[in-house]
Order: sequence, then structure tokens, then C-alpha cells
Amino acid sequence: MEYSVITPSILFNKHTTITLLTLLTLCACSSLPGNENRTPSYALTHTETTTLAKSILAKREEDGMAASASGMILLTEGVDAFIARAAIARMAEQSLDVQYYLFHSDICGTLLTHELVMAADRGVRVRVLLDDMDTSGKDETLARINAHPNIEMRVFNPFIRGKSRTGQFVSRFGSVTRRMHNKAMIADNQIAIIGGRNIGDEYFGANPEVAFGDLDVTVSTPGAQKVSTAFDLYWNSELSYPVELLVDHQPTEQELEQALQELSEFVQAQEHSPYAEALRNSPIIETARKGKTPYHWGDVAILYDHPLKISSSRDKTKYHLTPQLGPYIDNVKSELIVISPYFVPGKEGVAFFSDLQKKGVHVRILTNSLASNDVPIVHSGYAKYRKALLKAGIELYELDRSLFSIEDITKKRSKFSLGSSGSKASLHAKYFVMDRESAFIGSLNLDPRSVVENTEIGAVIESPDLANQLAQDFDTHIRQIAFKLKLEGNDLVWERKSAQETKIFYKEPHTSWWDRFTVGLMRLLPAESQL
Repeated sequence: MEYSVITPSILFNKHTTITLLTLLTLCACSSLPGNENRTPSYALTHTETTTLAKSILAKREEDGMAASASGMILLTEGVDAFIARAAIARMAEQSLDVQYYLFHSDICGTLLTHELVMAADRGVRVRVLLDDMDTSGKDETLARINAHPNIEMRVFNPFIRGKSRTGQFVSRFGSVTRRMHNKAMIADNQIAIIGGRNIGDEYFGANPEVAFGDLDVTVSTPGAQKVSTAFDLYWNSELSYPVELLVDHQPTEQELEQALQELSEFVQAQEHSPYAEALRNSPIIETARKGKTPYHWGDVAILYDHPLKISSSRDKTKYHLTPQLGPYIDNVKSELIVISPYFVPGKEGVAFFSDLQKKGVHVRILTNSLASNDVPIVHSGYAKYRKALLKAGIELYELDRSLFSIEDITKKRSKFSLGSSGSKASLHAKYFVMDRESAFIGSLNLDPRSVVENTEIGAVIESPDLANQLAQDFDTHIRQIAFKLKLEGNDLVWERKSAQETKIFYKEPHTSWWDRFTVGLMRLLPAESQL
């Protein structure tokens, strides 16, 4: 699960007041170590002689594109998205910058860690910035990798070590409950990958239980350099703590060697796994080396929240991404396609989309159904706005998770990248298409947590070619993968059309009465600002 909603519901569970007071007491007398002496560092700028730079330049000249245009590649399939990360890690010659909300210690996470270590062994400078939400119990491992002379690891907005994290959710509410949700990987300051995917098996099609449909995009220079600017801002933030400040024991050289040996043994054990096979057989790396990667070209604006958003008052919107994105959406003339897995528009969002519809903009929105949503409390926040959206004339779709059996996945290969075997398919991609002329792809969900609480990053891509491809994919596949919501009188219905028949559902499809009952109860919680 990626979405770590933190809500006031923690105050309404079975824990007694005494337990809460105990947790508060345990956390009250502790604090984080001082972080004033961290050493600043910045993206390397003289990387124009690297293999990546030369391959991008060769393709730019072949396609006759100006130096101001960035080259983009859409990464819809999980395997391709993993291989692309491994590829730029293998091709990097000077630097790798890695920034993620979640970085799991599973097959994909460990294989990618191995790629980073191999790059560091070649002399590449590797900087890794992780949000602290996913690092519980991992400090020793992070510290050992950090001991590599060419790897530096930092943790963003850390919890106090040695104290209950649950207690800190209460005692430091409004501080540790605000997280760095950014996802970015940059090689040689020449090419970056941003989008919806964290690092973990479920994001790359390797988890047999969960299939996340997601989307990333690679962005070449000059767009990649703007991602580097954002990375540096976070890396040098006072909220980014060097790992060595958070651990009591600094690893020895022998402990580093042991960690690297264990990493190597794990990779060897995965030699015949689908991902190891894919890495060996993929043409992506060789194609990139030869400068033959097929790019979409266009102007790119990289939008991101300032890290000060986390520590500032929520009304200081000068630190927020969404005011930067607003003018692009305000300028939409005819069509807006929105894909957001966690969608809680609120009254303001309903009014915004309604006004667009009144101006003649055709608004279509795809989000998760209750059955496909991996965070039911978010669905409870979204559900209350469905009727208002439909009454405003907005087309609303919800993912039908039941369509994605192993057979569907291997044979149909949906363009929404629900392309991994799994018993639970869930939408995770986050992007907008505007007038089929431009697109926004990033980590931003349309919910209060992304808009107000967490930090995010994304790219506005001015490329009719790329935007039209995304829009056509939506046109082609939306009725194959989703329910269309309608109103019969004042009642919601879910319509599923196929070549053979049309089915109508009068309750949340593929859910039990208990699912619906619990989500109904969640709607009573005063938690929307945290969703």
C-alpha cells in the first residue's frame, strides 16, 4: 500500500485515554538531533560528455529538434518502468540522484539497490533521499549502504528514533503526518524518471497479490536539469537528515562488506527471476546507448512543492505545487481528462470542475472503485461528491478490478498499465490530459493530502504527440476497464458495457455489505483534510 493516510480516527479507536497519555509521555521528552552541520551538495553540471548526454544529443539531431525541447518516453508497463531505472543506473557515469516516498526491501527494491551500489563501485556519486514513512526498522541497513564512499543517504522529515511512531502520530500531529511524496530518479543530470511509481514489487508487476496500474515518464535534458534543481532543494533542506545522525552505531568497513555480500547473494538468487531475465533480454539499454530511443519531443515545465510546505502554515500557498498547475488547467478550452487513484475533490473541486463544464470543457475523470481502492477511507471521502459531479455533467468512471485476471493481463495488456498478475488490481497512475495538446504526469493525487499536506512533483509536457497518445488510450480502453457512473433519479448506478451485454449495478460493484457498511461509518469521521 502506498497511500499512508493519517487521520484523526486514531483518536477514535479501541485504545484508551490512558494509552494515549502514555504514548504522549514517551514522546514528549525526546527530540531529533541537530541538523545544522549537514554538508550541502548539488547536481553535477558538466556532464555533457557522458554517454547519456551523447545519446540524447544524437537523437535530438536525428529528429531535428531544438536544444530547448526535452525528449520524453512514457513508461506504462511495470517491467519497462523497472528496466528504465536499471538502464539509467547502468549508463550513469558521474551521478545518480534518487528521491522516493517508499523504497521497499523486496525483490525490485533490492535489485535496484544493487544497481545503485554497482554504479557507486564504478565511481558514480549516488545520493539517495527517502521519506521516513517507509524506513522503520531499516536504519541499520541504510547506515551500512551509506558507509559506501560514493553513496550518501538522507532521510526526510524523520521520526524520533527509539520512540513509538504511533505515539508521534499523536504528539507530533501536523508534523510527521506531512510527508515527502515525491518520486524521482536522475542520471548524470541528463535524464530523469518521474511519475506515480514508488520502488516496490507492486509498482513493477512483481507482486502476485497486487497489481498497481501506473504511469511514469522519462524526461531528458533540459527538463531533467529542472528535476535536479528540485532534488537539490530537498536534499539541502533542513528536514533532510544524513542517516549517520539517526543511528547510534556507525558501520565498520567489515559491516559494509558484509552488507554488500548479502546484497550480491540476493541478486544471484534472483538470477532466473522475471526481472533478471528482463534486464538481460531488454533492448532498452543498448537502444539508449546507440541514441536510438524513440522520444516524444516538447517543452517541459517541472512543477513541485517547496520542502518548506511541510513545516509552514497550510495557507502559505506560495510553497505549493497546485497554484503553479492551476493556470494550465484554467486555460483548457475543450477537453480535460483526469486520472487520479485517490480522488477527494471537496466542495471547491466540485465547483471547479463544474465551472469548466459550464465553459464547454468536456471533463472525464477516472478513479478507483471501492473494490479496487487499497485505502477504503479515501473512498469514503470521495463517495460523497459523486452525485454532485454527475449532476454537473462530468463523466465519472471507476476502475473495475474484476476484469484483471492473469489471462487478461498477459493477453490484453491494458494501456493503463494494469499489467501485472494479481488478485487485486488498483489504479495508481496520476496524470491529466489537456485539450490533447499537453499533459501533466507526476505524483500528485487530487485529494487534500496531496494538495495541502504532502509534497509532490510533476511535469507539464507541451507535446501534442504525447498528449494525444494518452487521450486515445483513454478513449480506447476506458469502457473496457471501468464502470461508467450514472444517475437514475437520485440514485447512483454503475454501468458496464461489453460487446455482448450491458450490466447495471445498483450497489458498489464487487463489494460485500460489510465493505459498504465500514466505508459508510468512515464517512462520519472528521478526517477529510487528511485524506
